[in-house]
Amino acid sequence: MDRIIYTAAGGAARVLEQQAVISNNMANVGTTGFREQMAMYRSVPLVSQVGLPTRVATVATTPGSNFGQGVMAETGHALDLAVTGEGWFSVQTPQGEAYTRAGELAVNQQGLLVTQQGLPVLSTDGAPVEIPDRGSVTFSGDGQITALGAGDRPSDIQLLGQLKLVNPPAATMVRGDDGLFRTAGGEAAQADPQVRMISGFVEKSNVNPAEAMVGMIANARRFEMQMKVIQDASTNAERANSILSSNG
Repeated sequence: MDRIIYTAAGGAARVLEQQAVISNNMANVGTTGFREQMAMYRSVPLVSQVGLPTRVATVATTPGSNFGQGVMAETGHALDLAVTGEGWFSVQTPQGEAYTRAGELAVNQQGLLVTQQGLPVLSTDGAPVEIPDRGSVTFSGDGQITALGAGDRPSDIQLLGQLKLVNPPAATMVRGDDGLFRTAGGEAAQADPQVRMISGFVEKSNVNPAEAMVGMIANARRFEMQMKVIQDASTNAERANSILSSNG
């Protein structure tokens, strides 16, 4: 009986862990640039000091993310940006350089171009981008930033710099607890001139709500099955004890 309970309890625990990942994906269906997190099971050998490693357990793992592109939504806002195809925007965090697909940008009180979380967006020289006061900003497809100050003539347009757009291999990208991505080694990625972007658009989350909902329902059923096994094992044990007591 003990083996049945441990097996079923382990399976129920793995289902709950996977359910947490799916629930997080569902909660971020409306998050700009969000990348769906993947959840899978893998076997782990049980090793002890006695006997041979003939048994295995399972653990839930999050081996990576779905890097497929989300739907592009037109906003018309000059500071809304979206990477077309593969690539990332570079931002500065307290832990160093990180990468995101969320291009809903703004200008903070210090005149810096920042994300909705207040993180400075980086240029190709690794510095935050400064936006002129009341300036009209435009972005080119390769990330170059130009601005025209209030009252300036078209000939007075100035080049502010170029956004750092990167495209490291997807296998080297690791999601942090803050939802941003970093390279596995923690080093800064090099700017990639092949990455392209568009202004006036944002990229929606690439989570499929229907698939996520089906996954949540399937996991709920698996959890109920595991609990039923535990209940049946408990009932069988009680009956066995009752028979042994009556025979005694």
